[in-house]
Amino acid sequence: MTKQALLALEDGSVYHGFSFGSTVEAIGEVVFNTSMAGYQEILTDPSYAGQIVVPTYPLIGNYGTNREDNESIRVQVTGFVVRQACPKPSHYLSKQNIYKYLEDNNTPALYGVDTRAITRQLRSAGVMMGMLTTEKTAEEALATLKEAPSYEDKDFVKKVSTPASYQWPRKGQADYKIALLDCGVKFNIMRILSQMDCAVTALPCTTSAEDILKLNPDGVLLSPGPGNPQNLDYIVETAQGLMGKVPIMGICLGNQIIARAFGAKTFKLKFGHRGGNHPAKDLLTGRVHITAQNHGYAVDEKTLTGGLEVSHVNLNDGTVEGVRHKELPIFGIQYHSEASPGPLDNRYMFERFLDMVREYLG
Repeated sequence: MTKQALLALEDGSVYHGFSFGSTVEAIGEVVFNTSMAGYQEILTDPSYAGQIVVPTYPLIGNYGTNREDNESIRVQVTGFVVRQACPKPSHYLSKQNIYKYLEDNNTPALYGVDTRAITRQLRSAGVMMGMLTTEKTAEEALATLKEAPSYEDKDFVKKVSTPASYQWPRKGQADYKIALLDCGVKFNIMRILSQMDCAVTALPCTTSAEDILKLNPDGVLLSPGPGNPQNLDYIVETAQGLMGKVPIMGICLGNQIIARAFGAKTFKLKFGHRGGNHPAKDLLTGRVHITAQNHGYAVDEKTLTGGLEVSHVNLNDGTVEGVRHKELPIFGIQYHSEASPGPLDNRYMFERFLDMVREYLG
């Protein structure tokens, strides 16, 4: 029997639907994603830790789930809210429907609600905390939300980072050794680097600059991850300890860490950039790329100091989509060059990183 459920938002709005997946209660920041495919990759993206995700595409689950498309070892979202959930998928790779997949991963979800209305509300009022429940009334859920801690105040990176270092598997000898500081890495970053003849060592987010340099890496990658970059002084300190000693690339949160390491500030976007269709202009080449993104914070261009300059700009709202240092081998991008799902033409940023590594090695 289908169980009724609801999503309550902190502004008092309530959306009634039906539960699927797990029936545990969930409290998190409610955000929307505009991708038209790739719900399994979205569900397993560590950057969504602490968030209830609302896809704008109305039909979710039509091609099922499989073992190949996970971007981490588990579902990372706090909750999932969809217009329609497909119980009978059709795809030759499908191993499990979305209902069982979420149930096995103890993730609550809601279907049968107007996700367009939720998206319009978030675009108008901004992202906000919300609660998914099958047990509480709307009044009880709203009362619980009032006592809930803010998403902005938590360090979610420590929750999703690897507890111990590990080598990404690859066959044969590698040309380059890359140390990856895991702030919430997606597997596809390591897949791509491995395909480009790199041996990748993933490290816990608390690893010091001294310990990273002991590995004698040819380059360091600061990974994407969840949450507010202002809570991550310990990672900023690590980045500062690496400056000028090894080439550095940052992706998404890693871009913000680089900016903060040089003294820049970050700010929260009203409703964030989440989806596979965001235009970003590369100021070096003048080319516009359609990018996949997932972030709620951005670098404040007016505060860039220490030799950093803007390298990419978002053409929707003019925010910073990348930074580079004028002298040191350091750059970051705010979007996901490894995006899966998403456009593939942004993998050139990994080539740019390895070009920087080759030049540094001489």
